[in-house]
Order: sequence, then C-alpha cells, then structure tokens
Amino acid sequence: MPRLEGKVAIISGGARGMGASEAKLFAKEGAKVVFGDILDDEGKRVEAEIHETGGDALYVHLDVTREADWRAAVELATGRYGKLDILVNNAGIGGGGKIEETTLDEWQRVMDVNSKGVFLGTKAAIPAMRAAGGGSIINISSQLGIVAVETSSAQYIASKGAVRLFTKATAVQYAKEGIRANSVHPGPIATPMTEGSRSNPEQAAFMVSRIPLGRWAESEEVAYGVLYLASDEASFVTGSELVIDGGWTAR
Repeated sequence: MPRLEGKVAIISGGARGMGASEAKLFAKEGAKVVFGDILDDEGKRVEAEIHETGGDALYVHLDVTREADWRAAVELATGRYGKLDILVNNAGIGGGGKIEETTLDEWQRVMDVNSKGVFLGTKAAIPAMRAAGGGSIINISSQLGIVAVETSSAQYIASKGAVRLFTKATAVQYAKEGIRANSVHPGPIATPMTEGSRSNPEQAAFMVSRIPLGRWAESEEVAYGVLYLASDEASFVTGSELVIDGGWTAR
C-alpha cells in the first residue's frame, strides 16, 4: 500500500528543488497534494508532471509571508479534498554576507520567508488538522539551524535556528491533539537555490570539504526523509530533528 494513501498534504515552495521532489513523491505515495510557490509557471509544470504520472495535485500561488495566501491554501485543500493531514513548510531563501554588511531589509527578507513563513503556515494548518483528528507538520530547517559556517549569512543561520526551536514548541503545544511536528536539517543539496555556490569552484570545493560523504545531496534524498515523517510510520516521532547532511554536523 502507498505510504500516504488517503492523506492530504500542503507543501510550500513546491515549484522546484526539494519542494517539487516532495510534491512528486507524496503524490506517488498516494497523497492528494496542494503545493504552492510564487513561481507560477514552474509550479504549473510540476502540477502537469504529477498528473501525467497519475498523481493528484493542485498548484496554488502561495507567498508564505502573506497570511491570506496561507488561509487560501488551507481552504483549497479542505474544500477540494475534505481535510488536511500533512503540512511541509519547505519554502526558503538563502543569503550571504557578514553581519556588518547586512542591511535591515536583507535581514528582514530572509527572516520573513524562512521563519515567519513557517509560523504562518503552521498557524493556518492547525485548525484543519485538529478537525481531521491530528496531523504531521514537517519544517525544513538546515544543518545550519544546528551549527554555523563562516560562508553563510547570519540571517539565514538565525532563521533556520528559529525553525528548529519553533518546531519543538509546536510539538509540545499540540501533542495532546495528535498533531506531530518535526524539523528536517538538510546539508548542501543540488537545487536551483545552491546553483551559485555549485558553479563557483572555490565555494563548491569548500562545501564538499565539510561533508564526510564527499558530495552534494540530491533533493530526492531529503524528500524520502520528509516522507517518513509525514507517514504513520513516524507516529511516535515528534519534536525531533532529522539530519540529512552527509555527516556535516558529525564533525
């Protein structure tokens, strides 16, 4: 039996990269998927790909910093499919530069997408999950939500650290209602967001030097971890951190 048979999921940042891989895998495993992004053309292409393989998915425009967009996404999921079981707060952006060089606008933009977006998505999803009798929230943090590195920005590291502890707060506040919350901490992944780093030989070599497995991960390798946390196989897992970083944080 498919691992998400009968479940309904919302995934943010689903137009490309890890979010697209998660949407495709969830649909393959039997979920009805509503996924959102601000990249509408790319999102529609992912929706078409899922339909071509027999999956059930709907793309919706979703700016994770807008509470109204989140409400609309939840209403679409519950209106079309009758309930909401899974939320993957996947959308995120990167950043570079030292603290002294960072403008307030740069700081706020990363915190808005990476941290406030997770809060707004969780807030919107909880009432629907309560009505469904429980659910699973998976928040995509980073290995840099656990440790720092000199080549990333303070705002990115701070935003992903906030996701890590916000997840634990969600887990303890809603455990009695059957709502689980866990964070995933990927290391360097070969996605469009990391294309700049991967195309810079010096930066790419530095990143790989920090990974004991000696390579960048593929987005599907993260998606399978997210799938586990979304499934009933993880029914006793909440408030946890799933690290998928090739060994980065083991050193």
